[in-house]
Amino acid sequence: MLTRTVAIHHVRAALHGARRRGLAAGPLLERAGIAPELLHEDLARVSSQQFARLVRELWHTLDDELLGLGHRPCKMGTFATMCRLAVYGGRDLRTALRRAADFYDLFPSGPRLRLVEPGGSSGGASGGAGGRAGGAGDGVGEDAELELDATDFDGPRHFGTETTAVVAHRFAGWLVRRPVPLRRAEFAHPAPGHLLEYDLMFGAPCTFGTGRTALVFPRALLDAPVLQDEAGLRAFLRRAPDAILARSDFAGTASSQVRRLLGHALPGPLPSPERIAGLMAVSPQTLRRRLAAEGTSFQQVRDRTRRDHAIAVLAGGRSSIEQLSQELGFSEPSAFHRAFRRWTGSTPRAYQRGESHSNCAR
Repeated sequence: MLTRTVAIHHVRAALHGARRRGLAAGPLLERAGIAPELLHEDLARVSSQQFARLVRELWHTLDDELLGLGHRPCKMGTFATMCRLAVYGGRDLRTALRRAADFYDLFPSGPRLRLVEPGGSSGGASGGAGGRAGGAGDGVGEDAELELDATDFDGPRHFGTETTAVVAHRFAGWLVRRPVPLRRAEFAHPAPGHLLEYDLMFGAPCTFGTGRTALVFPRALLDAPVLQDEAGLRAFLRRAPDAILARSDFAGTASSQVRRLLGHALPGPLPSPERIAGLMAVSPQTLRRRLAAEGTSFQQVRDRTRRDHAIAVLAGGRSSIEQLSQELGFSEPSAFHRAFRRWTGSTPRAYQRGESHSNCAR
């Protein structure tokens, strides 16, 4: 079972707008099932379900889809209206993305989108994204680019830009019911301290300080038909933001492929590096080189996979700490405790307490 978690960095950033409006973070966190003390642990993480609950709390408390980060609020229902325009009027992904861009260009605050195709063909709002007029990089003439600008609500540490890019990527894949593999993701801001999170978010090579933010993907996908209907749209909106946060693994990098293969083995013994290399049809040496080129190693990916699985299980109350330590291959609970503290800066019981807060609030 492949499980995703969210860094405490994103929890802090999501709360920034609410704090600007004078709201206390504690009650919001407790209703989301997140122990407030985790905010003080730089290595802490929460499950994607906990983070989704926090976002919903912020949406409804602030009546603002921008989470209080913009100069003006974006009222609840704005995203749903954009989705309806894309689904009902977008015969293919190209048309749907252009409709989304035109829709958001009507608002003084919000995301700006611009679809750029090879040869200078573009559609949607320019929005000041300032991109290049063609398919750049590898595969010239084959790549399309979706430029994004979240300047109006970027918030601390570029949370607005990251969120806009994630939502755009997931939404495009949902529309056509297939993954949209990214050639790369470019970001105008410098490389952040939480750089490793970008592989989890985008599963593709990421570059920084490029002067613009853009998602680069195969142009042929723009011709893919929109396959969603009214029933699918209702389900998608009902599950938001879970439907966006819980993405499939698009295997754009070696580390994301390793993570997916390890995740499928959980709960249970994790495959060896040699076994994973065999499943990827490469030699163990090649796998090590590819992971090293991405700034990671098999052990690091293995630990992140076990960490995320442990957090999700603890937050969901599905297993005791003793059972979980066995599932993850630890010889005894004390070894699991030491590893978990090394991974997150907290004890496993801190994550169990977070879920108990949520149960009391509900």
